[in-house]
Amino acid sequence: MFENAIGCCGAYCGSCRGCPGCTASYETGERVIAKARCKMKVCCIGKLRGNCTCADCHDFQLCNILQDFYGKNGYKYKQYRESLECILAHGSAAFVQIAKNWKRAYGRLK
Repeated sequence: MFENAIGCCGAYCGSCRGCPGCTASYETGERVIAKARCKMKVCCIGKLRGNCTCADCHDFQLCNILQDFYGKNGYKYKQYRESLECILAHGSAAFVQIAKNWKRAYGRLK
């Protein structure tokens, strides 16, 4: 269940109240491309199908959509990137064990 709360971008939506993240309001917890509104979600859901993150994509390091997103000003974008790198290195279950106690969509990974 908690793994369904990881956004395509690396945000942990399970810690945010009223989060409009990738799985919000999807009754089954599955991501539905018809409900996706951002480029990242459309790409991730369209390419990878099902509950996944951009870390599951073989184009992760070279993706222009991700590079634009992580290039924005703001601390959270760096944190989201680090979250995806953690998922890539250790898997989503290990990431959730760390993130489930966060107070926002990002936090310390160590």
